Amino acid sequence: MPESDGRHVPTGTTVNICFHGIGEPRRDLEPGEERYWIRPDQFHAILDDLLSWPAARISFDDGNLSDVRIGLPGLTTRGLSAEFFVLAGRLGTAGSLDADDVRELQGHGMTIGTHGMHHRSWRGMDEQTTYDELVAARYRLVEVVQQDVTTAACPLGQYDRRALGELRRLGYTAVFTSDRRPAKRTAWLQPRFSVRRDDTPATLRAAVEASRGWPRRIRGELVSVAKRWR
Repeated sequence: MPESDGRHVPTGTTVNICFHGIGEPRRDLEPGEERYWIRPDQFHAILDDLLSWPAARISFDDGNLSDVRIGLPGLTTRGLSAEFFVLAGRLGTAGSLDADDVRELQGHGMTIGTHGMHHRSWRGMDEQTTYDELVAARYRLVEVVQQDVTTAACPLGQYDRRALGELRRLGYTAVFTSDRRPAKRTAWLQPRFSVRRDDTPATLRAAVEASRGWPRRIRGELVSVAKRWR
């Protein structure tokens, strides 16, 4: 494979790829959310390509019903695994996973993480919102899977210094963002590339490769630092 191919990253680095919805939504979407819903054929094409990415790690956000109906079969038929970040407040609602769906994902070897309670920004949270998003949502998922939930993904990719401090204090072992750059494999903060409506395997590889150029890398680092210090 050519050296410029986005599948190739330095040793100790991983590329986190994040899916959201697949197929037809079965609930009302939030403004702008449609950008992150993709067709089933796109999903399968990207998964096929990810088989050749030795450093890729897959995750799903929002707890959509398509996670279990389309995402899970696509993963298992290819021998892949993923982490599913579930919105506790949507459990059992139309178009979203219910408790049995989450346990089905878990039963197939998938990891369950939290995406908070209500899909709201983790920037500027007050004390009650912080409890609801980082503590109560986690407890609800623990009740479902009957084991610790130790990872979190920031809704809307938004966070600030206080949110990260609380996540550390609460013992989360990794926190995933949407900062579109490769990650150090063992880092606590894990940036991800979210798959978008118009993506193909080629555009996703190109995005990863572009993020590795010095100007883009510096910009990505500065964006992350700015978020952490808000």
